[in-house]
Amino acid sequence: MPNIIIKTIKVRKHLDMNESYLKEKLLSLLQIPSPSGYTDQIVHHVCRELESLDISYNVTRRGAIRATIPGKSSTLDRAVCVHLDTLGAMISRLKSNGRLAIMPIGTWSSRFAEGARVTIFTQEKKYRGTILPLKASGHVYNDEIDTQPVSWKQVEVRVDAHCYNKSDLERCGFEIGDYIAIDPCPEIDVTGYINSRHLDNKAGAAVLLCVARKIIETNIKPPVDCHLLFTINEELGTGANAVLYNDITEMVVIDSAMTAPNQNSTEQDTTLVMMDQAGPFDYHLNKKLAKLCKENNIGFKKDIFEFYRSDSASAIEAGSDIRTALVGFGVDASHGYERTHISSLVNTGKLILTYIESEPTFKRDEKQMGTIKGFPHQPTRAPINIET
Repeated sequence: MPNIIIKTIKVRKHLDMNESYLKEKLLSLLQIPSPSGYTDQIVHHVCRELESLDISYNVTRRGAIRATIPGKSSTLDRAVCVHLDTLGAMISRLKSNGRLAIMPIGTWSSRFAEGARVTIFTQEKKYRGTILPLKASGHVYNDEIDTQPVSWKQVEVRVDAHCYNKSDLERCGFEIGDYIAIDPCPEIDVTGYINSRHLDNKAGAAVLLCVARKIIETNIKPPVDCHLLFTINEELGTGANAVLYNDITEMVVIDSAMTAPNQNSTEQDTTLVMMDQAGPFDYHLNKKLAKLCKENNIGFKKDIFEFYRSDSASAIEAGSDIRTALVGFGVDASHGYERTHISSLVNTGKLILTYIESEPTFKRDEKQMGTIKGFPHQPTRAPINIET
């Protein structure tokens, strides 16, 4: 019999993620309301965490954060980006029945809003309430509760206050334009499944903070400076362009990867997104990330999302000439009551850590413009003919 050689893959021990810290940080982020446009509180929270890790940072006028982990070189800088803002709602009208008409912040269905507990932030105080369909009681409307349309015009907020008409609402201080945050209702069970609203992208932020803590605790010195970007307007279609400067040559975005029929993503693996509605991600950067996964035994999938955009799209559309990639943790029921698994977050963290430790993708990228020398190639060879 021929000798059988079994090749084993040695996984570096320092790639282990601190799951306790990851869960703790995720839960703390989830409990801070941060619908797009109402993100100041979570910006302060993340900055305090960066200070505790002794990581330097700067904050833009509106609140986007750019932190820096120094590397051996200050050229060919790279960035890892997440967003802190979530879906939410806003008061659009004070109704004569003492309830609030609302409009969504971000793109999500009112189907997932029905029944949600919420916090309404007025100028003076905050109130609790519930989003309900206009016809909420079967004892009153019978079968009509099942036939009313699904839309934001078909829901309203019942506030937990003595409000039975428009004057009552005005007396309590409710105004058009007040922000509404949706309760996350997080739950982590013993099997590792994590159910919650706003995993997009509080889970991504928790992963990045977990990786940052790992780097600091183990005294890892990356080959080049790595910037940790926390954006605040991704759900509105803008984000990373506010904290991207010319020193950054490539950026990896962490965000959710949808699991559904006909999708390749799973709730256990990390996902390399090859293309979304904004177009393909960088060929060479994705190739590099796949290689890192294989070399370090990191579970991963590749996928394409037709109705999806991320911080990468806003950066490219703003004119940034950088290589971008999107790494996703598997999420079921995105923009609804979402679910992921701790193993997907861990695999995503391992990939981000190995990426930060890796050498620059191309030395030539140090300059914005240059000659063709050192510019990469993509495979163009014709297939080999096999004679039978």
